[in-house]
Amino acid sequence: MTFQEQIQQGIPNQLPQPKPYETNINHAPKRKEILGEEEKKLALKNALRYFDPQFHAELLPEFKEELEKYGRIYMYRFRPDYEMKARPITDYPGKSEQAKSIMLMIQNNLDYAVAQHPHELITYGGNGAVFQNWAQYLLTMKYLSEMTDEQTLTMYSGHPMGLFPSHKDAPRVVVTNGMVIPNYSKPDDWEKFNALGVSQYGQMTAGSYMYIGPQGIVHGTTITVLNAFRKIKKETKGGLFVTSGLGGMSGAQPKAGNIAGCITVCAEVNPKITKIRHDQKWVNEIHDNVDELVTRVKKAQENKETVSLAYLGNIVEVWEKFDEEDLRIDIGSDQTSLHNPWAGGYYPVGQSFEESNTMMAEDPELFKEKVQETLRRHAAAINKHTEKGTYFFDYGNAFLLEASRAGADVMADNPTLGREFKFPSYVQDIMGPMCFDYGFGPFRWVCTSGKPEDLQKTDEIACQILEEIQKNSPEEIQQQMKDNIQWIKGAQENKLVVGSQARILYADAEGRMKIAEAFNKAIKSGEIGPVVLGRDHHDVSGTDSPYRETSNIYDGSRFTADMAIHNVIGDSFRGATWVSIHNGGGVGWGEVINGGFGMLLDGSAEADRRLKSMLFWDVNNGISRRSWARNEGAIFAIKRAMEVEPNLKVTLPNMVDDNLL
Repeated sequence: MTFQEQIQQGIPNQLPQPKPYETNINHAPKRKEILGEEEKKLALKNALRYFDPQFHAELLPEFKEELEKYGRIYMYRFRPDYEMKARPITDYPGKSEQAKSIMLMIQNNLDYAVAQHPHELITYGGNGAVFQNWAQYLLTMKYLSEMTDEQTLTMYSGHPMGLFPSHKDAPRVVVTNGMVIPNYSKPDDWEKFNALGVSQYGQMTAGSYMYIGPQGIVHGTTITVLNAFRKIKKETKGGLFVTSGLGGMSGAQPKAGNIAGCITVCAEVNPKITKIRHDQKWVNEIHDNVDELVTRVKKAQENKETVSLAYLGNIVEVWEKFDEEDLRIDIGSDQTSLHNPWAGGYYPVGQSFEESNTMMAEDPELFKEKVQETLRRHAAAINKHTEKGTYFFDYGNAFLLEASRAGADVMADNPTLGREFKFPSYVQDIMGPMCFDYGFGPFRWVCTSGKPEDLQKTDEIACQILEEIQKNSPEEIQQQMKDNIQWIKGAQENKLVVGSQARILYADAEGRMKIAEAFNKAIKSGEIGPVVLGRDHHDVSGTDSPYRETSNIYDGSRFTADMAIHNVIGDSFRGATWVSIHNGGGVGWGEVINGGFGMLLDGSAEADRRLKSMLFWDVNNGISRRSWARNEGAIFAIKRAMEVEPNLKVTLPNMVDDNLL
């Protein structure tokens, strides 16, 4: 069968042969056993309902073995034989160009070069899934190949509920992930619902088909590192940045450190992913001896090198050893997957990677004790460095939240609403006031032709647009404009593409709309092929997350999720090709609600109309919420937006004199 025929087939009429478990692939860890006997039967019934009853007797023992061995039913047998990668949009079968663009993005999320655990359909973060099993993938791709522009596909946590009649201006796909009743949103609830096959953790851009590999986080991390050094008034050259994690998102840190121009030390316990990052040249050197690491860092400081050093071991060993050696750390953070602390997101010190994985599955309570003990040591070591002048920030991975739950010394001596921890979230001190409040966030695009020359052309278009906008930009946003022009000029030489021909760029509503409009004109004239627009959920308006995206909201509303819900509803009727809304993300299940979108530009007048309507709303929804919380930069930005658009009328806050209170 051809690739197109396999897509159109969906779930095959004849059972494919069982597939061997490929040990050279990075696999998800075994999930802990959480189902009772009756629940296991229910999980098996739920899995078998995708298949004709004539196959149930053969599939039942196989699915039972998967459930017992891995803690989930992945249906490995049904993994496609074709290479999993984003193909040119013209290679996909179908009646709708919009649907074809979504197929392309789904396959990009599962590309072996992009996905963290591709055989388990997990893109990043240890549990950020595109689908729960391979039957869902096959059925979804079939539906997309049949879809017209008068239909909408509804996705229930990876399950394609079906194609429903709609209209051409409706989204082609509406995605929800993990939208459980609030009182059933604890971590163990996710484990149970996911094992039953009824819900999944979509992370942010994993379950919304908008991940573009670590490039997205490289840009955000570069801006964060640059601004962290600016905050402590130190140049990056010769400065030392210490952190941990080299997995899906965190793997961007050493690359970003190199672009920023500092010395980066990044610890990672997983040998396989450490080697991958080194092979990708995202990290320059690997060290597994902490004494030798100290010597290497001292040399790098003396020579003011720009270099990234991976430490194959536990980050606690680095913080403690650098303290003993009185080695000055300028900025520090952590980007392990602490939203997922008990299932592979964070590893205890003093035992091997393999020992930890065994304990995680076989003795989860002891594993939890070891993790919390390590978090206490981790925080204690950081405190010693911050007393010497290190600037430490929480990188939105729930480090401070989980450390506080472990009883670590991370709480502020004099807490105020929104400043409970002794260390800030990077959003509180850097990304919020410097970027999000002004409307700057991670706008991204994918060239669906798959041609590198199309990506280069879009880079040039975006750079020209930004340089033109900068000429008349107010002083308040000049630094943001300069950083992004510098980024886009260096994007090609930094070799950031992994998987699809994609690019990310921090831009405000004006920048996004003008860049998208220019792309659409270039598509219409035949200069480039169609382009998919999107963004990270980690943006101005897409996400309500009290310890990350909305951590610099101090009016008490940071625990509300109205903004994210309004965002996805508003995007859906203003022209998005697909929309998504998720429970959970980089900070954990039950800790965040986040939404995203995708939009196909095809050169048409309809695409031009949609992009102007949707992109303006997608950004200014968040700015208006931030301005109502009395954020100074957001008040400036929303007033400026109202001057540009007479149909925008936003309620502004009146300031209260603190002395009066």
